[in-house]
Amino acid sequence: MTALPGMDVSALTNHLASRDLLPDGPLTVSLISGGRSNLTYEVTAPGTRWVLRRPPTAGLTASAHDMVREWRVMSGLQGTDVPVARTVALCEDASVLGAPFTIVDFVEGGVVRTRDDLEALSDDALRLVLDELVSTLVALHDIDIDDVGLSSFGRPAGFVERQVALWWRQWAAVCTRELPDVERLHVALASKIPDSRRASVLHGDFRIDNTILSRAPSTHVQAVVDWELSALGDPMTDVALMCAYRHPAFDAILGAPAAWTSPRLPPADELAALYADVAGRDLPHWPFYLALAYFKLAVIGEGIAHRAREGFDAGGRGHVAAAATGELVAAGLAALS
Repeated sequence: MTALPGMDVSALTNHLASRDLLPDGPLTVSLISGGRSNLTYEVTAPGTRWVLRRPPTAGLTASAHDMVREWRVMSGLQGTDVPVARTVALCEDASVLGAPFTIVDFVEGGVVRTRDDLEALSDDALRLVLDELVSTLVALHDIDIDDVGLSSFGRPAGFVERQVALWWRQWAAVCTRELPDVERLHVALASKIPDSRRASVLHGDFRIDNTILSRAPSTHVQAVVDWELSALGDPMTDVALMCAYRHPAFDAILGAPAAWTSPRLPPADELAALYADVAGRDLPHWPFYLALAYFKLAVIGEGIAHRAREGFDAGGRGHVAAAATGELVAAGLAALS
């Protein structure tokens, strides 16, 4: 049997047995996805079907793949209007698999990642999916953080200011060339930080491919996944990032034509208007938040190029991601103009 990266089935079996979680019969483990994202495995046994997630084995920092954070927010959201998988176990002991990991129930459905996946949806079905995605994000932002035990999940005060500073520091750490417009965008953002008073649970990476949809006709959100970037903060940052992902340059960051950048979906401003209509509230300081989202994506693209230079270039697309940086910075400056 070919060894699975980041997986030791014997160690996992022993760990589950020590916590009285071991199913009847032997475990079968298969890799669902891996690469830049977390490693995700399907774990099965008679009467049991789980998903195990752990950080990549190399090339990315563990802080960007926080299993404890993902576990805590998913546990808090159990039974709310935001669909998430049932949580089963969290292991913080890195000696078991080499990193912390989570186990949740397997959720039946499909993931729409690529343009080809999206083409399977009719225009009517796609509109229903879009409405449900936006309604799900609104529901997340409407959750009372005290009611779900997440009041100590983060520091919402000063969240936006910290985001501007964080992504500027990250740029300094990963930049591979001089791009004066990046500094221009940062200076402009730092001078326009709004007074942010509303705090919500944020997903931090919300778009269609971070959800599991029901199969045929694929219009119902069965579960929202990939919570490792979740936080407490200004919900406008979540909305803006969802909209910024619509920029065509995001394809270069992902390394393939993404479902979420498809021209079949509405442009960023129309998507923002749809959120505002469902939420029943305005989106104040929208140009700032959209520009901040473009700034973040530009730095992420540059980070991929930086890691490629360091020898971590899964798929050989580092130079392509770098090409997106200038486009995204330009979009950020245009949003503020």
